[in-house]
Amino acid sequence: MKIGFVYPGQGAQFVGMGKDYYEKYECVKKIYNRASDILGFDVAKLSFESNEEELCQTKNTQIAILVMSLAITELLKQNGIEANISAGLSLGEYSALIYSNIISFEDGIKIVQKRGTYMQECLPEGDWSMAAILGLDEKTIENTCKKVTKGFVVPANYNCEGQVAISGEKEAVFEAMELLKQAGAKRAIELKTSGPFHTEKLKEASEKLYEALQEININSVSDKIVLKNIDALPYTNNDDIKQILAKHVINPVRFKSIIENMINSGVDTIIEIGPGKVLSGFVKKTNKEVKIYNTNDLEAFEKIIAEIKE
Repeated sequence: MKIGFVYPGQGAQFVGMGKDYYEKYECVKKIYNRASDILGFDVAKLSFESNEEELCQTKNTQIAILVMSLAITELLKQNGIEANISAGLSLGEYSALIYSNIISFEDGIKIVQKRGTYMQECLPEGDWSMAAILGLDEKTIENTCKKVTKGFVVPANYNCEGQVAISGEKEAVFEAMELLKQAGAKRAIELKTSGPFHTEKLKEASEKLYEALQEININSVSDKIVLKNIDALPYTNNDDIKQILAKHVINPVRFKSIIENMINSGVDTIIEIGPGKVLSGFVKKTNKEVKIYNTNDLEAFEKIIAEIKE
């Protein structure tokens, strides 16, 4: 068995996520308390007791998902379950970088708080939207977006086989959805997002993030491989990791290629660590042979322990 870890990004959050872990496991509580001490506010209270509107603010969402992901990672490690290859979708890449010690826990917590704040506060003026396009090849989606006349729209997330998310001005996204349905898309679904994430429109947020990244240390890449969002290839010690992380905000996420490269490296078991089951769905659509687990709740976690440690 060769295990890979994958970490979810924004959109997987829900009020109460991680509470069952927090109440049962002391090591989980310690991670939440450690993050709260660094940030100066109670991350557990934000995650378990806030309302959906508060939790879904980008500056809150990103830190809450990160801390839950890191807490469950610690719990897996304490049960002897580790991976030598990991990746994350957008925000989730930071969980992978912290797990692999390329970024320290403290620096990771601080930089993700800033990342979420910049992505929320530096949104350009306008009415923005994203949509998931199902059942159409990538090239058709790319070419169709170029034909849109009502504004800016581009592919932003290459999620899995048969699913790409597009992002841009609302009218342009709606026009693209119609054109893509005419081109043969099975479905085109508007997503609940507040900005043109992973496009050039977040240039200001990217620049501010790059400045903030200068304040943290990047450690040497070890034998724990992390696959990058921007090209699905492993980080190396020759990479300008701070530059890559800043560019990450304005470039498409290549998650489909990440899954393919992870499986091609010999991974036969993938664990999605954090809230939700979205990435598990992406893995299944890309490769039906690989074994996939999620950690959305304690029941799902205990299944991992029972099956992997048996």
